[in-house]
Amino acid sequence: MPIEYYIFLSLALFSIGIVGVLTRRNAIVVFMCIELMLNAVNLLLVAFSKMYYAMAVVNNSATTFGTDGQLFVFFIMVVAAAEVSVGLAIIVMMYRNTHSVDINFLNRLKN
Repeated sequence: MPIEYYIFLSLALFSIGIVGVLTRRNAIVVFMCIELMLNAVNLLLVAFSKMYYAMAVVNNSATTFGTDGQLFVFFIMVVAAAEVSVGLAIIVMMYRNTHSVDINFLNRLKN
């Protein structure tokens, strides 16, 4: 499959994530849109890693060139899992205190 398809899909996912973050007020939906943007970047990293690995195999059959992107994806997924646990804990505590997950309500908590 050509790399342009991966780029287009990743761009579409990232754009949906940006629009969701900028337009939604629900903290859980904003959180899901941020995760969608991270997954779009992961898709691009794996696609480019696959492309560079295929080019390296054509030139030299015994190589590990091009696998760095997949390692970055692994670390991004580990960080995203930690982010999910901390972020959901913050959202749950916000809901327990305010009985709402509306982001605009957080402005009232400043005082």
